[in-house]
Amino acid sequence: MKFAVIVFPGSNCDLDMYHAIKDELGEEVEYVWHDATDLSGFDGILLPGGFSYGDYLRCGAISRFSNVMSEVVKAAEAGKPVLGVCNGFQVLTEAGLLPGALLRNKNLKFMCRTVGLTVENNETQFTSGYKKGEVIQIPIAHGEGNYYCDEETLASLKENNQIVFTYASENPNGSIEDIAGIINATGNVLGMMPHPERAANDIMGGSDGLALFKSIVKQWRESHVSHA
Repeated sequence: MKFAVIVFPGSNCDLDMYHAIKDELGEEVEYVWHDATDLSGFDGILLPGGFSYGDYLRCGAISRFSNVMSEVVKAAEAGKPVLGVCNGFQVLTEAGLLPGALLRNKNLKFMCRTVGLTVENNETQFTSGYKKGEVIQIPIAHGEGNYYCDEETLASLKENNQIVFTYASENPNGSIEDIAGIINATGNVLGMMPHPERAANDIMGGSDGLALFKSIVKQWRESHVSHA
């Protein structure tokens, strides 16, 4: 499986994402600059964390108009797995690939620590390697991670089982319903604030995030073989 790590001016977690895929997962991966106009050669798309375009206007608001985002939308519409982490999650909401928005943390402070996440839905191509209700330890590093949506959208997320991760013992940012990660209605676009790529090796403090990437590869290989 071949992954693209999208790099915007200001991305700073692209190296972490690349390392998780290449060195921990053992899959093929390339950096793709924001002005790229073709992602057809990739099987999975990864939008890393950071401060794309300095987070001017709003987090992800400028990145949403980068050339590559038209290709990310095409990849999503084609059913390819798309994962946005932290700033990547913000970009996905700005691009309309996921509902809702990310606001300033309730305490108005940047937070960087490991938190517990509850796996609310393990029947996705991103979470099949977990158990439903399992609590995993994943780092956060954000100042605008407060997920918000209106009541109608929230009801839809619940009805369609699109809430994938919630904060387990504490809600660090004030997000509605303790939401830490959601998926689109068709199940191939996941956005989450915590950083699974920073939890891919026990030497770095934990490997609970690695199962997410393994789940993506497992689903892709099963689909690839069945359609070969």
